[in-house]
Amino acid sequence: MLTATGTACGPEPRRTADDFESGQPVLSLDEVDPVVARVERTMIRRSDVEREALAQDGEEASPVPAMGSAEFDRVLEELIDQRLLALEARRRGLHQSEEARRRLALAEERILGNVLVETVIDDAVTDETIQRIYEEQVRLIPLGEEVRARHILVQTQEEAVAIKALIDQGRDFAELAVAMSEDQATRLEGGDLGYFSREGILPAFGAVAFATPEGAVSEPFRTEFGWHLLTVVDRRRQPPPSLESLRPNIARFYTFDQLEALIDGLRDQAEIERADLTLVLAPAPEGGEEGGVSISDDDNLDPDEPQ
Repeated sequence: MLTATGTACGPEPRRTADDFESGQPVLSLDEVDPVVARVERTMIRRSDVEREALAQDGEEASPVPAMGSAEFDRVLEELIDQRLLALEARRRGLHQSEEARRRLALAEERILGNVLVETVIDDAVTDETIQRIYEEQVRLIPLGEEVRARHILVQTQEEAVAIKALIDQGRDFAELAVAMSEDQATRLEGGDLGYFSREGILPAFGAVAFATPEGAVSEPFRTEFGWHLLTVVDRRRQPPPSLESLRPNIARFYTFDQLEALIDGLRDQAEIERADLTLVLAPAPEGGEEGGVSISDDDNLDPDEPQ
């Protein structure tokens, strides 16, 4: 997969003569992409620092450092050093060497490839596409039933039976929960547990809750926490996950899908030749010269591939 490996200090640093000679401050906050440093007659912009910070972090979802933060200043100083080294290399003519040209060509390929991928993905992964995929996925998700219940927790069966008698006499379940329940997490809410599914609650508790009709009060039952009474307030079909909760996974999946389609299409249309590495890796014959096989530029290509 292609990764963002470009840095702010490329073969040709961005420069604008008007900016150098305008006498304006280095940082102009009214610019969309302000200049944050000048190194001789070259500029480093905020986006250069942000891009380098993301490349160093390696996480696409990481927040970019804010201007003025310690992280922003650290990356900026590194880019200044990098720019100074690049400019000195040019002064010495090192960018004209064969090694430098080869590395620059590889860096250009990576950067252009990344720009192509970003362009294709930005065009493909739209809000409309994410909404469409979300609706398709929601239709495939099996949704069960949820119950909303209140409960009262006590330590003995006798206490539970006594409270059940009070409820049967007309006492309000929520008021008794506030007064008598030992579940500190729900007592002040009248014992309200909210909505839950069978998978989201203790098996023994869930068995009673889903077997109790709406509005009815269960008989006392025991769990590892003590004795319970519960009443079912409401039942509903389990709601699907929200679009916002699924958006990151949908975007990630569709990004990889589009990238794979792009690369597969380019491979299908391209003429690709590969060297026959078995000739290079073949063991030398016993008593023969080291290396075994003499390979010319024409010999190291697969004879089945087009020439």
